[in-house]
Amino acid sequence: MKPPDRTAHLNQRINRILSASGITSRRKADELIKAGRVSVNGQVVKEPGAQAVWGVDRIVVDGRPVPDPAERVYLMLNKPFGYVSSLSDPSGRPVVSELVKDVGRRVYPVGRLDFDTLGLLLFTDDGEWAHRLTHPRFHVPKTYKVTVSGPISDTAMEDLRNGVSLEDGFSGTAKITLLHRDGKSSLLRMTITSGRRRLLRRMVEASGYTVTHLIRIGFGTLDLGNLKVGRYRHLEPSEVEATKKMVGLL
Repeated sequence: MKPPDRTAHLNQRINRILSASGITSRRKADELIKAGRVSVNGQVVKEPGAQAVWGVDRIVVDGRPVPDPAERVYLMLNKPFGYVSSLSDPSGRPVVSELVKDVGRRVYPVGRLDFDTLGLLLFTDDGEWAHRLTHPRFHVPKTYKVTVSGPISDTAMEDLRNGVSLEDGFSGTAKITLLHRDGKSSLLRMTITSGRRRLLRRMVEASGYTVTHLIRIGFGTLDLGNLKVGRYRHLEPSEVEATKKMVGLL
């Protein structure tokens, strides 16, 4: 069952309404209001703190009515091994959309996880939200638990923190915490902001080691928590709001 849309039929600041509707950011909305380019029920408003009821009042920006609020869907899936992050696959492999098909709405994955990577994968029908979470300009952090074959050296971890050279350029830096290390394997917690293909695996390989298991446990302000493998849940309104603030939508 979808949670109710708690943004509908509440008196709220117009800049927030324009941001939530995907028209512009809050800061730019304030500029539009000050410039007299926004009207409510036929009256031009110029106060940044002006309020309206979205879906009840007629809000117009530069002659264009602001659309009524729609119930967007925001999901978190714990992706299993062996699923392709796509809506379909020409090779007939299992796709992640099969795991959320009972939602009742057409949703699509936000970014991707490789076939052999598990963990936190988001789904939505909110295009602007998905775009900002995955665009390099917003530097949204992604956190992984990385199992590496053998005892990784302190020198290799420092190299990974500082970034390594790859065939497609510099990897970028990473935050790393060593969780466990013995004679057979090492367990790392790694956070990166780039979304390049198989980046973490290639970084570890460039440092002389091999990733044997990879699971994403964090995406921006979101944590995978105890969500079971193959299951999904709707994000709480507070979680959606936090992600939107992080990428400038609120």
